[in-house]
Amino acid sequence: MVADPHEGLPMTDSRTAADRPLDAICMGRAGVDLYGEQVGGRLEDMASFAKYVGGSPTNTAIAGARLGLKTAVLTRVGDEHMGRFIRETLAAEGVDTSHVATDPERLTALVILGIRDRETFPLIFYRENCADMALSPDDVDPAWIATTKALVVSGTHFSTPGVDAASRAAMAAARAAGTKVALDIDYRPVLWGLTGHGLGEERFVADRGVTAHLQTIVPDCDLIVGTEEEIHIAGGSTETLEALRTLRGLTDAVIVLKRGPMGCVVFDGPIPEAVDDGIAGPGFPVEVFNVLGAGDGFMGGLLRGWLREEPWQRAAAFANACGAFAVSRHGCAPSYPSWTELAHFLEHGSETRALRKDVGLERLHWATTRARDWPEVCAFAFDHRAQLEALAARHGRGGEAISAFKELAVLAVERLVADRGAAGLGLLCDGRYGRPALDRATGSGVWIGRPIEWPGSRPLSFEGGPSLATTLREWPVEHCIKCLVFHHPDDPDDLRTAQEGRLVELHAAARATRHELLIEVIPPKDGPPVGDDTVARSIGRLYALGIAPDWWKLQPPPSAAAWAAIDAAIRTGDPHCRGILLLGLEAPEAELASAFAEAAAQPLCKGFAVGRSIFQPAADAWFGGAMDDDAAVADMAERYRRLIDLWRDRRAKAA
Repeated sequence: MVADPHEGLPMTDSRTAADRPLDAICMGRAGVDLYGEQVGGRLEDMASFAKYVGGSPTNTAIAGARLGLKTAVLTRVGDEHMGRFIRETLAAEGVDTSHVATDPERLTALVILGIRDRETFPLIFYRENCADMALSPDDVDPAWIATTKALVVSGTHFSTPGVDAASRAAMAAARAAGTKVALDIDYRPVLWGLTGHGLGEERFVADRGVTAHLQTIVPDCDLIVGTEEEIHIAGGSTETLEALRTLRGLTDAVIVLKRGPMGCVVFDGPIPEAVDDGIAGPGFPVEVFNVLGAGDGFMGGLLRGWLREEPWQRAAAFANACGAFAVSRHGCAPSYPSWTELAHFLEHGSETRALRKDVGLERLHWATTRARDWPEVCAFAFDHRAQLEALAARHGRGGEAISAFKELAVLAVERLVADRGAAGLGLLCDGRYGRPALDRATGSGVWIGRPIEWPGSRPLSFEGGPSLATTLREWPVEHCIKCLVFHHPDDPDDLRTAQEGRLVELHAAARATRHELLIEVIPPKDGPPVGDDTVARSIGRLYALGIAPDWWKLQPPPSAAAWAAIDAAIRTGDPHCRGILLLGLEAPEAELASAFAEAAAQPLCKGFAVGRSIFQPAADAWFGGAMDDDAAVADMAERYRRLIDLWRDRRAKAA
């Protein structure tokens, strides 16, 4: 096990006495990172890229929000897709976007970057006249600055006259309001015009002009954070102690020196005779996979400690641990830990230096950083393929008719969305016949599940070809993978092993492509006898194999004992599971009412995914020519509405 140098230091969650609603406003860069997915190659040879939110202040705001801080961003984005992506991602992370302005004339900044080796991380900034560099003093609202405990500014946003004026205006507002000011030196020579575009990864170029400029800023700061190179540029010397003493002569701010794998050192008073004589925050012995964005994660952890008035040693532990997570994972903002994950790591450490390979930590990271909460899902399931093929064939209809009917089903969902809003509503639809319906629903705000299994297969097989990752990379990330498996824990060994092996592959592919996963478990009709504990045992077996789906979709359990067994299996296997959706199996409304009444009393049951009970009457009539499109939509919408009302009524009574 990797030792925790901070073992024994208590975790606390105390809040300051200040009654301001925001903890930190982070001001400056906001862009989109296009991260090369191939590791070890030249940026010239990258073949595919992952898209993440980027920009130092934006990353820091996300890092802080994941640790429980109320953070906000003051920046500009373009009036285009990338700008909307930043705004939506920040909002999903819980970051206040009220002062993320939309610039109608400029594009959102981009960065293209990659991982060449452990010491080389090529990147290209696309920031010519970008939106965030158009920030001006007019974007600064002093009344809003007064609502936060701290303003976080970054060195980049002092590099041109316009953003320099905006940053100084924000600092002046902070001083007037008694708001603390934190400076992340964030020195990028290329963004100060000191290198060519092809040297975006260059971390240090000595320049007297930059030094003089930074030294006009530090006197008005309460906290200054930088790497050794950044302290050198701010202090005007490549001798670290000399640079620190120069800064101390200009400011009483707490200075935090980041030292990579050696951790950090905090100077809250006079600079001592040796760097190591400051308040040491030891680093964590982890594998360095990717240093990009580590400083922003560090800053988020440091802010959590500083603004919660933790001892500096503890604040440094938060910061160094957040940096350790960042250097061990792909991407910047996505790599930062949640408070739950950070607390677990500080208490237990890790079994491996490569944190991204720690199965338990990665499961915890995924489960506690999922962006959107789903306290309820009432899903109309029309992902049926074999059943609709048989129905269409009886009436001499083919695949085009099935596709057209699924478009009517999504129109039924839209009627409910128009009436009630998207919250709590959802659908299950396939890509074989339902692609137009999926395209229409994607981005609407409803929960979307999409099947991956070949209908009726046992042993389990998948649609889309032999490569799951290839199939899933074509799916929008908001589509939750749904997989129905006919599973019994007492199946013959060879059958059970084959099925579970496919689910292990699916779980790995889902995590690699950042899709949520729903597993529907139904005991096979021709399998071994089914008892109250059968489904719970199946669930327990899958957890034991490392399979932790976000959702379970289950038949109504036959008894209270079966419910209790299922509840215990899920809570033991994954306390962060989103929950259970109840399936219908063409049950009439009276039977569903009874099932809903029992399920509504179960905290883990979050709703339903019902199909034929909603669409079967309309489908029989529509495929047979006895019902037109409008009537079919109306019929399905009304049945769907009744089921939602039925579920919510039973849930209210259970509560």
